[in-house]
Amino acid sequence: QVQLVESGGGLVQPGGSLRLSCAASGSIISLNMGWYRQAPGKQRELVAEISSGGWLNYADSVKGRFIISRDNPKNTVYLQMNSLKPEDTAVYYCNVRGVVAGLGYREVWGQGTLVTVSS
Repeated sequence: QVQLVESGGGLVQPGGSLRLSCAASGSIISLNMGWYRQAPGKQRELVAEISSGGWLNYADSVKGRFIISRDNPKNTVYLQMNSLKPEDTAVYYCNVRGVVAGLGYREVWGQGTLVTVSS
């Protein structure tokens, strides 16, 4: 069974920084790893994603402020969030798409971690 364990959310003041981590456990070869977020009353949206080959994709709203990276041996993806704004407040979800042993291609979601940007 594949599980994603997220950490790093919390309360931060505007202009501050947070680093989210998401570790994938189980027999999955992670191809694409990414972060989505969902603010109250809004749809879930892509924040950033990174492929196994290092291709990067960011939402326009976070370009220049957020940095996504991955550690392949640890099967872990990170999201460094800088210059945080109140509008970044949301539940952040880790997303991994890859090949699960015996099952083929799968998409897995983390449980979500709350990021609150407020003074």
